[in-house]
Amino acid sequence: MSDQESSFAADLVDAPLEAANPAPTRKRPKPGERRIQILQTLAAMLEQPGADRITTAALAAQMSISEAALYRHFASKAQMYEGLIEFIEQSVYTLAVQITGRDVPDPAKTVEQGIAQAHRVVAMVLQFGERNPGMVRVMLGDALQSENPRLQQRMQQFFERIETTLRQCLRVVPGGDASATPTVDANVRSSVLMSFLIGRLQRFARSDFRRLPTEQLDSCLSLMAH
Repeated sequence: MSDQESSFAADLVDAPLEAANPAPTRKRPKPGERRIQILQTLAAMLEQPGADRITTAALAAQMSISEAALYRHFASKAQMYEGLIEFIEQSVYTLAVQITGRDVPDPAKTVEQGIAQAHRVVAMVLQFGERNPGMVRVMLGDALQSENPRLQQRMQQFFERIETTLRQCLRVVPGGDASATPTVDANVRSSVLMSFLIGRLQRFARSDFRRLPTEQLDSCLSLMAH
């Protein structure tokens, strides 16, 4: 991945949710501001070691407000996690569309161009995770273990959509330097890339965010291109 491509992805994903710092004086938040503060604080708490499961009591205490105040903005804790999931989906899906540019194979695209495009998608997701560690626990489902099963299903669908995007990148129209079995090749390559992507995110979370998911990323992706 070139320096230009790296900065392109970084500019778009470098907008992490940051911890909300309650003001020393109690000021009435603007409409919607408290909801954002709650989500920011929840995301920041998920970055702490052993923070897979966070209670509403702990979240309220962190913000110096009552649990009742939380429920004035969210009907349930599951709804709070849905807010984080929406942030993940919107951020990653928007970037993926900008990288791929289309939903159908490009007749002029070569195998090498397809691989490079898929690698940019993988790098983008890993960069997003690196900049938003708390979100990684949500993406992997660690923070959703005791929550509504639909949240786990939604994150499963998220990764399925990323794999579909990778297949679309890698599927090259037959002809020229394309393989005789483009669909099979795209399926295999996308499966390998997804295993690498999820593995890197898991290692990042299991190391309490010490082992960065983008570590030696270009070299790893280059090896998988052969």
